[in-house]
Amino acid sequence: MKVYNTKDWAQFLFSISKSDTLFKLAPLIAFILVYSIGVAYVEIHYFKVTDESWVKNLPQMHSLLSFVISMLLVFRTNTAYDRWWEGRKLWGQLVNTSRNLAIKIAGMLDPKEEEARTFFRRAIPIYAFTLKDHLQSKVTEYSLHEGEIEGLPTKLNGQIHAPNQIAKGLFSRINQLYHSKKISGDQLIVLNGEISALTDICGACERIKNTPIPYSYSSFIKKFIMLYTLSLPIGYAYMLGYFAAPIVAFVFYVLASLELIAEEIEEPFGDDENDLPMKKMSENIQRHVGEILE
Repeated sequence: MKVYNTKDWAQFLFSISKSDTLFKLAPLIAFILVYSIGVAYVEIHYFKVTDESWVKNLPQMHSLLSFVISMLLVFRTNTAYDRWWEGRKLWGQLVNTSRNLAIKIAGMLDPKEEEARTFFRRAIPIYAFTLKDHLQSKVTEYSLHEGEIEGLPTKLNGQIHAPNQIAKGLFSRINQLYHSKKISGDQLIVLNGEISALTDICGACERIKNTPIPYSYSSFIKKFIMLYTLSLPIGYAYMLGYFAAPIVAFVFYVLASLELIAEEIEEPFGDDENDLPMKKMSENIQRHVGEILE
């Protein structure tokens, strides 16, 4: 996720990043510009538009449609941001749950149980790293730590739900501690709640990832933007002449950019500039859990 100073206007105005919508839309903007020039040329040199022509009324239609398209784009961007923000809250919850699990284990286990403490110190952060890879649709093989961790599978393939395997290994180890009388039944119930919270977080993240904006809605907005833009030079060329071309191209850039931004942030678990810094948060979990269970 890109970190920036919200008060530094110069950074926004003059900096160019790879996620800039201008570069992504450049071919379409060029097409709209050429198309608008062509429409203006035809209207100016071949079709003499008069005050009685139906073309004169097109700007009024565009004014009505502009309200509709603005409402659609507001809803689109708000929905996309809600998905991004929910993903951020879930990963914040993952950080807190991992810390709480480590704190409770550190308080419940005897300091002499070094082997068990080492297991949880290494296994709890692996859940975060594994969830990150799972959400990014990568085959998970834990090469995060040297050597095998007893109680967890050493290798996972694409047919296995990786986070579930980690949660299963964590609970199995907690259950072993209960059977060996190293934690009480009440403590087992408390720790079980933390493991369940990890699975709930994973399921909520999967819901966001696997439930995109309905195709028909996204398709309609794109078609609406394109048809709206293509009709603009027909109505404005007779008033503005060739100056309608850059104005129409700019209108298309603004409308299409809003749709592109919504597409980027509606899936917050990728590796784009504006996606969640899951790797950094996983590393923070690893550091914090290590401090608690040292």
